[in-house]
Amino acid sequence: MMNIPDRQNDSFLNIPALLAAELKITPAQAAAAVALIEDGNTIPFIARYRKEATGGIDDVTLRDLDERLLYLKNLEARKAEVLRLIDEQGKLTPELAAEIEKAVVLQRVEDLYKPFKQKRATRASKARERGLEPLADIIWAQEFTSGDPLDHAAPYISAERGVETAEEAIAGACDIIAERIADDADLIAALRNLTRARGLLVSESAEAAAATGAADAAKSPASPAVTAAKVEKNVYEMYRNFSEAAAKIPNHRVLALNRGEKEKKLHVRLQTDADFFAARISREVIKRRSIFSDLLQSTATDSYKRLIAPSLEREIRGELTLRAEADAIRIFARNTERLLMARPVRNARVIAIDPGFRTGCKVAVLDDMGKLLDYTTIYPTAPKNDVAGTVSALRNLIEKHRINVVVIGNGTASRETEDVVSDFLQKTFPEVKYTIVNEAGASVYSASKLASEECPDLDVTTRGAMSLGRRLQDPLAELVKIPPKSIGVGQYQHDLNQGQLDKALTASVENCVNRVGVDLNTASASLLTYIAGINAAVAKNIVAYRETNGGFTDRRQLKKVPKLGEKAFSQCAGFLRISGGKNPLDATSVHPESYAIAAAVADRADEDPAALADELRVGLPTLLDILAELEKPGRDPRDDAPEVVFSRQVKSIEDLAVGMELAGTVRNVVDFGAFVDIGIKNDGLVHISMLADRYIKHPGEVVAVGDTVKVWVAKIDREREKVSLSMVSMNNNSKL
Repeated sequence: MMNIPDRQNDSFLNIPALLAAELKITPAQAAAAVALIEDGNTIPFIARYRKEATGGIDDVTLRDLDERLLYLKNLEARKAEVLRLIDEQGKLTPELAAEIEKAVVLQRVEDLYKPFKQKRATRASKARERGLEPLADIIWAQEFTSGDPLDHAAPYISAERGVETAEEAIAGACDIIAERIADDADLIAALRNLTRARGLLVSESAEAAAATGAADAAKSPASPAVTAAKVEKNVYEMYRNFSEAAAKIPNHRVLALNRGEKEKKLHVRLQTDADFFAARISREVIKRRSIFSDLLQSTATDSYKRLIAPSLEREIRGELTLRAEADAIRIFARNTERLLMARPVRNARVIAIDPGFRTGCKVAVLDDMGKLLDYTTIYPTAPKNDVAGTVSALRNLIEKHRINVVVIGNGTASRETEDVVSDFLQKTFPEVKYTIVNEAGASVYSASKLASEECPDLDVTTRGAMSLGRRLQDPLAELVKIPPKSIGVGQYQHDLNQGQLDKALTASVENCVNRVGVDLNTASASLLTYIAGINAAVAKNIVAYRETNGGFTDRRQLKKVPKLGEKAFSQCAGFLRISGGKNPLDATSVHPESYAIAAAVADRADEDPAALADELRVGLPTLLDILAELEKPGRDPRDDAPEVVFSRQVKSIEDLAVGMELAGTVRNVVDFGAFVDIGIKNDGLVHISMLADRYIKHPGEVVAVGDTVKVWVAKIDREREKVSLSMVSMNNNSKL
């Protein structure tokens, strides 16, 4: 056995150097970030308060680094395990160990381990049991240029071992060689790259595939006309006779094919040129002309079709799925972040309406801090159509509570409710604005344990209306109460790896909450949970401490909260604000560790920052952050977001005409375009080709969730209630 070095506290690879190359940062930055993460610091804390150490790496890059760091650590652990397993078999050579140690992807490690991995019973293993490996070695050596292969197989005929003829012996030996070919790590790596480059992802309807299979089984050709006639027209119509290069297929089409396959609507496969690949293998295997050349050529074909191609198909399709899911999760996370960072509507005294037909519209009245003042039910829509009663109720609520904004959910009966409300406001209270808000996730929140704890005396529908109003007043504080994947700003979210999706969305929420900061004396436990260093138990303890002892007046009081130790205090303190506390700095993002610096520079903001940083022995990034905070203490970064669009130019699809110019709000961004709220029941789609008058690879280059955009109506499908929009002027075809 080889003397394998103990790698428990070391790495085969220079991990910081790899991370630096991948993320386009310096090795010193990567090493510093790795050290901080391994020391238990949170990503928001590192991004905001350790800029000197990391060179200012932002939170998004730090998240990527953290994820890759975990992968590389797992890779190193797997290498150590594989080395041990091969060494225990007495088959580990210095050359093989070196190949394993320098591998930078897990797939390479598994390829190298494959020949030594214990397999289930195979044709090759059964041939070995019958004593045919020496014959396989003779064929593999290719030393005989004359004679008959059967003569070399004759000595291996054995009734006792189940080898009745020389032909059976040859067949068994070729099975062993086929497996050797499939276990060749370097050859498989080359074939994998060729498959990625040359493979086609092909799909047909499940009915057509079944008909073709039945025809093949009966050895008679299927009738294309009959097959096509049986194909059910559905959402997968474009994929019933589809092929695209695996190297170029967009991620959203990969996910669509996967969903169609999962729903048994499509038959999907990776198509390759088997003859090309078999010839490629033959060139590697056949070293010289011998009496076994034809056998080796046919064995190469068998190895590819039976062993290699199915394995590579699973791998490549798995890679495509992982890539597509990662992209979809990234888009979902980015959209979620934009939604959470939407501008709050301050000083809004709100009537929030959750529309409905039979059971009426639930109404919640909120003061400008989101506190419930009143609630009722109105019936402006069918079957009651009590417009007079609705108008009377709204008039009373507006006058009684000095309402200045009305919010309407965009779900069932939204358009009908909007017709009544907008007409009433225009005639009676023209100074009162109204807008439509996205209901996605409101029902999830209203029926949750959290909602019942917050509002135990209210029914779920009233809770839902409250949530709609609070989304306008403070989107971040309200939307954190909803599972991120229920917010509805992604694509194929139910088909994605739910663990990875939850992790990415949670990270996005954490980024937003810590970027904005929260009021320590008003934040809910659900909001506090996303603050760096605070878990659910500590968040509840903070709220309990507040209820028992009154509001916090000093950040240092956090140390009195049960389970909130020194490390947690260091991580969270800078993100928690106290308005009107003993120390004005507690209302800012200045970390308590830098209070002395802040006090020293308070009256020296006009001096040269670099010289000041040297004098005070503080990093320049930290000093600049402190100066910026002192200039605008407690500034909310969400104030840079687009303002909410109030009122509507149109209310239904019937109000639209091709060529009409509208203002809208981007509600979702996906691979193939952007969905824009223009005031009707369903959002209109701006296809990627209509987002700009130049080529763009992804809609995210042009728009983001929450953007206010100018659009033109390009196509109207009233039967399906779908609208196609353009952000390129239909009058002069110029970019806006």
